[in-house]
Amino acid sequence: MLMSFTLDILHQQPMALLMETIHQPIIPGLPDDLALRCLAMISHGYHGILETVCKRWRRLFHSAEYSNFRAREGWCDNWLFVLTEGSGNQWIAYDPEADRWHPLPRITMSHPEQEHIGFSCVCVLNKFLVIGGTYGERGPIFPHHRALTTNEVFQFDPFIKEWRKVASMRTPRSHFACSVVSGKVYVAGGRNSSSGGGLALAEVYDPLTDKWEDLPPLPSPQLDCIGLPYDGKFYVLTDLVGLLEQETSVVFDLSDETWLHVNDIWPFSRAMHLGIQVLDGGQICTVVDWGGSSIKTRDVQNGEWHHRGLVPPVTLPDHPRALEVFDYGFVALRNEIYVLGGRVLRWEETGTGKFSIVKLSTVRVCNPLSLPLRWRETRPMCEPASGSILGCASMEVRSL
Repeated sequence: MLMSFTLDILHQQPMALLMETIHQPIIPGLPDDLALRCLAMISHGYHGILETVCKRWRRLFHSAEYSNFRAREGWCDNWLFVLTEGSGNQWIAYDPEADRWHPLPRITMSHPEQEHIGFSCVCVLNKFLVIGGTYGERGPIFPHHRALTTNEVFQFDPFIKEWRKVASMRTPRSHFACSVVSGKVYVAGGRNSSSGGGLALAEVYDPLTDKWEDLPPLPSPQLDCIGLPYDGKFYVLTDLVGLLEQETSVVFDLSDETWLHVNDIWPFSRAMHLGIQVLDGGQICTVVDWGGSSIKTRDVQNGEWHHRGLVPPVTLPDHPRALEVFDYGFVALRNEIYVLGGRVLRWEETGTGKFSIVKLSTVRVCNPLSLPLRWRETRPMCEPASGSILGCASMEVRSL
């Protein structure tokens, strides 16, 4: 209704009133304070359209005055951030309220011509961070080119829609565990060019001070691992499952800053699942890709895992059967999970017959806590996003 009200006002004004002048009001016929209040209530998914109205509106949507007013009033929106294969490090963002996707400004990386993989991405204090990772050549042109692991950290501010480089990690790393616990970013393990057997080093980032500090090292190096914030602690889950001599999980207790081995309460390796997400109320959800994409949730009280249903296959035009999706993204927002993009193998009957890879831009959503699962499709990802998901994260923006 507010969006319609604002656009109705614009249609009623002569175009001359929308031209940039020294004393031009934000919205002709309204006091500037009321106009600011109206525009601040509009979901960010519509900003791309509204910024085309005039230069003053564009400057307003990117100003500190506008972002501070929205944050102060609590009129902030939720975001999904996604990076797909072949997009040239071009992140896109989704506004669930407006059901709109739009590209973000490009990050000014140190190696923009190379593909960025093995990074972690998290949201903390209304900011989106892309942390570490490895730069490598795209495609097989330089198959023996040595990849470069970085400690760079980039921060996107959704209020002013800008990236900036913040304090770098003390240790370059990729494929590492990363989680936000109590407003700080914890990282541990991973790999770099000088650690063939994995890293034991860990550190923590405080976004308020823009500083990294060392943590006690892990009990043993972890080569490929993921992080999980659970019960106020930082869990490091490895993908080495089935090796008796290898502990599969360790946990960092923030209260006494110690690492502890824990029983195998997370029985799924990185090779088997796409990630672990924490829903509202502390419920934990994962998608296990083991002969079928099974959605599981963990009972907070007794620690048991429960099968909730399957990620449905997709049907392509002019193809006789539904196809299983792989390499898709998985992210939670409040009590819903989003399954993003991915690829399918389609059999081509022409000629001698062969498989072809089809990249998807579809977005499917369900509430894993409500049975039976009811899937719905939202707006597909915008160009150039499609195919394998390299990174995704959700942000529930809160008033400051």
